[in-house]
Amino acid sequence: MFAVGFLAGCPRGPSLKHSCLPFLGHRPEVIIGLHSSVEVMDHKLNPRLCVLALLLCVGGKTARAERDSRPNFILMMVDDLGIGDVGCYGNDTIRTPNVDRLAQEGVQLTQHIAAAPLCTPSRAAFLTGRYAIRSGLSSTGRVQVLLWNGGAGGLPPNETTFAKILQRQGYTTGLVGKWHLGVNCESRTDHCHHPNNHGFNYFYGLPFTLFNDCRAGEGRDVLVDLQDKLWGASLALSLAVLTLVGARLTGLLATGWRVIGSLATLCILGFAAWLMPFHLIRTWNCIVMRDGDVVEQPMDMETLGPRLLHEAEDFIERNQQRPFLLFFSLAHVHSPLFISKDFVGKSKHGLYGDNVEEMDWMIGRILNVVEKLDLSRKTLMYFTSDHGGHLEDRGAWGPRGGWNGIYRGGKAMGGWEGGIRVPGILRWPGRLPAGALIDEPTSLMDIYPTLVKLAGGELPGDRVIDGRDLMPLIEGKVRRSEHEFLFHYCGAYLNAVRWRPRDSDAIYKAHFFTPNFYPEGAIGCYNLRICMCHEGYVTPHDPPLLFNLAEDPSESTPLSPDREPRFSEVLRRVRDAVAAHERTLTPVPHQLSWSQILWRPSLQPCCGGPFPFCSCAEEERST
Repeated sequence: MFAVGFLAGCPRGPSLKHSCLPFLGHRPEVIIGLHSSVEVMDHKLNPRLCVLALLLCVGGKTARAERDSRPNFILMMVDDLGIGDVGCYGNDTIRTPNVDRLAQEGVQLTQHIAAAPLCTPSRAAFLTGRYAIRSGLSSTGRVQVLLWNGGAGGLPPNETTFAKILQRQGYTTGLVGKWHLGVNCESRTDHCHHPNNHGFNYFYGLPFTLFNDCRAGEGRDVLVDLQDKLWGASLALSLAVLTLVGARLTGLLATGWRVIGSLATLCILGFAAWLMPFHLIRTWNCIVMRDGDVVEQPMDMETLGPRLLHEAEDFIERNQQRPFLLFFSLAHVHSPLFISKDFVGKSKHGLYGDNVEEMDWMIGRILNVVEKLDLSRKTLMYFTSDHGGHLEDRGAWGPRGGWNGIYRGGKAMGGWEGGIRVPGILRWPGRLPAGALIDEPTSLMDIYPTLVKLAGGELPGDRVIDGRDLMPLIEGKVRRSEHEFLFHYCGAYLNAVRWRPRDSDAIYKAHFFTPNFYPEGAIGCYNLRICMCHEGYVTPHDPPLLFNLAEDPSESTPLSPDREPRFSEVLRRVRDAVAAHERTLTPVPHQLSWSQILWRPSLQPCCGGPFPFCSCAEEERST
C-alpha cells in the first residue's frame, strides 16, 4: 500500500505498466493491482514520488535476488562410461582435460557407487534417491531394462524425483538427453512416465536410449535369440502351408481351401505380429522428443550430439537469472558410437576413445557457458556415469565398451566393482575445496538429498530415502561417509553388500552369488553379450565371497577365516544389515514384467502421420 500511494504520482493509464513492469519483475498480478489503484486517484504528477516508487520497486527486486542465494545445479551423466576412461581416474592415454579440470577445481569421489549396473534401474535410483527395487524397476528374469518406447513400464507416477521437489521450490528444471524410464501407461498421450510428469519443466532428447538398431549395419540388440526363433518358426509354418497347398493341388490331400486359407491367414498375422515391433524397431525406439511431442522419428544420429549440446547450453542461458536445475544426460558413450568428423581417428583407442574425447569436449562447452555467464560461484556442477563400461560390446570398429580400470567386471555384472564404481566429481568454487580427494563410499543416490537440502526443500516423509546428504563430507566437516552399508542389486536379487565398519578403515564386500562368465577364464558373458542375474546364469556362494576393498580393490582374492580375524563377525553384521534392509521393502507393481515391457501399438509415440506411418525430421532451430 505504501508503494501504491507513492505511485499515484507516476504516469497513469497504460504507461504505468510499461514504465514499472521491468522493476516489478514482470509480475502481472502486481501491475494490475497497482494500475487499478492509480486509475481511481486524481492527483497531479509528482516526479519525485514516481522516482521514489521506482526505487522501491528496484529495491524489492534486489532484496529478493539477494535472499535467493540458492545454487543452480548442472548434473552431467555419461552413458556407459568406465571409471578407467577418465584421466583423473588413472587413464593416461585418452585425453579428458575438461573432466580433469572439474576434478582439479572441485571434489573427486573415488568410491562413488551406482545403485545398479544397468541404465534403467541405475537412473531410477539416481532420480528418486531410492534403490530401484522400491519403484518396481528391478527384474527377476532376462529383461533388466525397458525395451520399447511403446511398453507400459516405467518410473511410476507416484515416485518423487529430486526434480519434482526443486520444481516446487521455484526452480526451473530441464532434462536434455537420455531418459530410458518409460513414456506412457494406458494411451499414446498420457505421458505418465514422461520427464514432464516427473518434475522437469523442459525435456529435449531420447525418451529411450541408443541401441545398435539405431544405425543401419550396427547389428541388433533387442531379444535377438527370440527374433531368430520366431523367424525360424515363421519359415516352418510358411513351408507347412505351402506343402498343404501343393498336396491339395496334386490331389494327395482333400483338405478344403477354406481351411488352408485360414491357416495361411493365421501364419501371415503371426508373422506380422512379431515382425512389426522388431523389424521397425528403429522407428519405434530411436526417436527425439521435445516435451510431449515427437520431433524426429527415426532420429538422425549424425546430428544428435550437437543438438543435445546446443539444447543444454541454451537452457542455461535462458535461465541464468533464476535458480535452475539442468540434468544433461549425454547419449555418449553408449553404442552405437558416434562418428563425428572432428573427432574420428583423434584418440589412441579407436572409435570408443574418439567418443570419450568428444564427450569431454562437450563437458568443456558446458563449463565455458557457466563461466561466460559468471555463474561458477553459484552453480554446483556434478559429473558421473550411470554405471561401468560394457566389456563384451564389440563391433566392426573394435571394442565399443569402456574400461573399468583395475576393477573387476563391468556393465550388467551385478555387484562386481567394475560395473558400479563410477566417476563422481563435484565443482562449486567458493564452497567446495579445490582438488580434494574423498575415498569414502558414496552413492549416486546421494545427489537426491544433497540437492533437496541445498534448494531449501524437504525430503518426502512417506517413503524410505536411501541416499545421504553429501555436503558435510565433501565440505570436509566430517571424515566418514554416512553409509555404513550399501546394497548391490543384480536385477531384483540382492547380489552383494558393502560394509564400512565405524571402528576400522576396512571396506568389506560380501557376494552372495556371481554371474557365470563365458568362456572359462574370461571376465564377462561373451556368449550372451550381457550377464544375467537369475537362476541358471549365476553361481551362489555359501558362505559368501568376502573381500576387503581397502586392501584388494580388484576383488582378486577372497578372504578366508584363517586370513581374516573378523570373518565371522563381518558375515554376521552383513546378515543383520540385510534383514534390516529387507524389512524396509514393500511390494510394488513390477515395471519390468513381460506384460509391461513388450511393445503395444496403442502406446507407441508417433509423429508425421497416422499410426503406424510415423516419420518426421526436426527442423533446424535458432537459439
